[in-house]
Amino acid sequence: MEEKQTVLVVDDAPENLTVISSILKEFYHVKVATSGAKALSILASVKQLPDLILLDILMPAMDGYEVCTRIKNSEHAAIPIIFLTSLTNAEDEEKGLKLGAVDYIYKPIRSAVLLARVDAQLKLKQARDFLKMQNTILEKMVKQRTLELAQSQQATIVAMGALAEYRDPETGNHLRRTQHYVKCLAEELSHLPDYAQYLTVERIDTLFKSAPLHDIGKVGVPDSILFKPGRLDPGEFATMKGHALFGRNAIHETQAQMESRNSILAMAEQIAEFHHERWDGTGYPHGLSGTDIPLSARLMAVADVYDALVSHRVYKPPFSHQEAIRIIREDSGKHFDPEIVEVFLRVADQFALIQRTFADTKGVSARQVVPGGDPPADRQHGP
Repeated sequence: MEEKQTVLVVDDAPENLTVISSILKEFYHVKVATSGAKALSILASVKQLPDLILLDILMPAMDGYEVCTRIKNSEHAAIPIIFLTSLTNAEDEEKGLKLGAVDYIYKPIRSAVLLARVDAQLKLKQARDFLKMQNTILEKMVKQRTLELAQSQQATIVAMGALAEYRDPETGNHLRRTQHYVKCLAEELSHLPDYAQYLTVERIDTLFKSAPLHDIGKVGVPDSILFKPGRLDPGEFATMKGHALFGRNAIHETQAQMESRNSILAMAEQIAEFHHERWDGTGYPHGLSGTDIPLSARLMAVADVYDALVSHRVYKPPFSHQEAIRIIREDSGKHFDPEIVEVFLRVADQFALIQRTFADTKGVSARQVVPGGDPPADRQHGP
């Protein structure tokens, strides 16, 4: 059987409480209070709050208007209140409704009227409570689904990036390190007035999540070029440079399959296409220069080259942290955005910490090492 709802009746006249209770008790649990203060005390002390309050207006010490005001300004404001009164002026009714009452019942009490008004308000409350519960459930479901979707998208992005890394003669934690390098640079750069508005917490997070796809286009480069330890000839290097557009196209096609724009993939597409452009215009694939190169790509350029310098590659041994700093400093205004280089110099110690934290536990695999040949001066990550 459905549990009875509870009605709190507040009236200073015991005979009124007796009459109202006798009418309601067959259908509802009835609680009574002989003053406004006692009513407020009940609300403050009971675990199971009443579903409805019937409140007399003309009571000593604290009238019904004041009791209603206090309830509506408290954590119990959602409990509907019906005024019980012998006052018949329209002004009195208007005042009560403005204070938050949902209805008026005039004395002397008529059984049929009381039951009908109480039933109507309790059904409305049930409907409101049901909708509130459903909204809460839906909000939780949406949050959970949003979280699952975000996790799925990020897992896909990392997997795609790992696929490119597996085919690249680079090291296993390259993706993690470049993610953290880019985030470190962006956070420091965000303190400068010219960048504060753009580099928000949300956009820096997007940068961090999109970074693993910067070299996804390498899946389109033949093994004979990707794993070559010696110098690439002009044709081979032209093919290698094509990975920037391969990556852009792959991510663009992925986005085209989605119903809405994905901010992570949009930034990943930008980074993949432009992170080999150079500040002086001598980079590829478009020969852009200066601030025509997107900021995300300018940040990735420093992060990517630093990691290439300090890491073992099939074509070179690792450089020291200090040597990497020297090379990047000397390329300020040529390869790299001078402002980003200045930021890099300020956070260089954090770069060293990131490099140690995500250091590779293994060397380059035997599959990647091809003996012989000259140092690959034309490698895209070479010093």
